[in-house]
Amino acid sequence: MKRRRVAFAAAAVAVLAAALVVASVGSAGRGASPFKVAWIYVGPHNDGGWSQAHEDGRLYVQRMLGSRVQTTYKENIAVGAQFEQTVASLVAQGYKMIFATSYGYLSKAFVAKYPGVLFEQATGTDTAKNLSEYFGAAEDTVFLSGMAAGAASRTGNIGYVVAYPIPEVIRHADAFALGAQVTHPGATVRLVWTNSWYDPAKEKKAAQSLVSAGVDVLGQNVDSPATGQYAESQGIPWVGYDSDSSKFAPKSWLTAAVYNWGPYYLKRVKAAMAGTWKSGFYYGSIKDGFTKLAPYGPGVTAKTKQLIAAKQKQIVNGSFYEFAGPIRDQAGKLVVKKGQRLTVKQLYSVNWLVKGVIGSPKG
Repeated sequence: MKRRRVAFAAAAVAVLAAALVVASVGSAGRGASPFKVAWIYVGPHNDGGWSQAHEDGRLYVQRMLGSRVQTTYKENIAVGAQFEQTVASLVAQGYKMIFATSYGYLSKAFVAKYPGVLFEQATGTDTAKNLSEYFGAAEDTVFLSGMAAGAASRTGNIGYVVAYPIPEVIRHADAFALGAQVTHPGATVRLVWTNSWYDPAKEKKAAQSLVSAGVDVLGQNVDSPATGQYAESQGIPWVGYDSDSSKFAPKSWLTAAVYNWGPYYLKRVKAAMAGTWKSGFYYGSIKDGFTKLAPYGPGVTAKTKQLIAAKQKQIVNGSFYEFAGPIRDQAGKLVVKKGQRLTVKQLYSVNWLVKGVIGSPKG
């Protein structure tokens, strides 16, 4: 009985502590001073890609809440010491909520140092009483963008510029290839790894090497529009990622899987201000408006648009899923059995490339 009473007391203390964190943040939001929220970006806020999409979300929050909030952003922040110093500075300035918008920024141990601050991290899995995680099924829209790439390819040889060999990027490369193979059976997708989220020079060099290898369409899972700008210079189609970057290569542009972070950010900030914020894991979808396709470029035919629209409808109603078996890897091994559908947890650990992808999942 004593052990049970101790356990119950410990649990009560933990619940009270969590409540005090949220309550203290909520009371700050209701006071005369604006509620202070910060975003931390791995690249420039105007990169035309990933960080740009998050910046659009920050601006949406500022626009919707006006003087009730004070928002800021910190850009080009590396994982590790630079990030930790940035957070310490923001906390010292009174920021009560911080969105860390890249994988690897936050851990349970780190957020425990700041119990009075609410943290949210994009693309991770760790949660704690003051740490939430958020992302979404971009693999669905990446698959659809792959369909546009496959339809635009004459030869079936497609290039894909990729960042780091982590599950997030690997599953997107898989989804892109699976989509391309729908509209161009037998298509291959050749990878070049940059080992950087944002490095226009490396991305351009990767695109050049892919074109030299014979690809006639380019796609990407990196953050700058450099791949598209090179595609435009070579007169070949391009599929972007993260944001609508059509202005950088208007003739080559096909489409892109894009993110609508704003509504999620607004919901979470309002909850923090009201004292109702709770830790959790969010995985958005096409259905809830989190991920979608950017407007099509001039090279996407009416037939291709119809095919993509039909497939998107199936994804939304659940009658189709790109990661439903049977799926084979590069070596022909069955990695997803017939009738099996990968869960979100399984997607977060994908370390294999599907049949038709040329490159190594190890980088």
